[in-house]
Amino acid sequence: MKKTLVALLAIGMAVVLEAAPKIKVKAAPDPKFDFSTVKTWAWDADAGDVKMALTATDNPAALKARIDPLLRKFVTDAMTRAGLTAPAGGPPDVQLHYYVLVTINMTGQTMGQFLPTVPYWGLPPFAPQTQSLEVVTKGSLVLDAMQPGPVGDRKVVWRGIAESTVADDIKDAEREARLKYAADELIKRLTLKKKK
Repeated sequence: MKKTLVALLAIGMAVVLEAAPKIKVKAAPDPKFDFSTVKTWAWDADAGDVKMALTATDNPAALKARIDPLLRKFVTDAMTRAGLTAPAGGPPDVQLHYYVLVTINMTGQTMGQFLPTVPYWGLPPFAPQTQSLEVVTKGSLVLDAMQPGPVGDRKVVWRGIAESTVADDIKDAEREARLKYAADELIKRLTLKKKK
């Protein structure tokens, strides 16, 4: 029994460690907002949006149906560990809203790209020829913390972004581990200290 538990923990850690270096996380708070007053939080009415810019047959609703429950669970767990709770009757101190953005990113290099075309050095102008081309699917999780209020009047006081490349053949366990890692790292960057 102990060996099985240790093996499962090792596999879980390996998946999390594999996910960690592939995700770039950054956050930006509003310097005028006093985060020391934040004790409660809640999701806004629809919690999140999924935007896809891959093909004409993209289905953002299907992707949202698959990842929305996971994101809500992972963010809720991370917020609880950060010491924030659901409001007891009144409005929350902040409302959260997420965006999942899936796009295609392309980088390429052409022969002579980094050399100046200077005839008196004996370097003729280069005809562009592709030497390197990389096309990847890029996924971003954007998490906003907003002051509560009507939809048009809310102000974003904190935004966290987790970015990664997304492979088509990624396994469900790794996808979940990456989402959990992204949610945990984003909430760790939610500043809950007093302004100086």
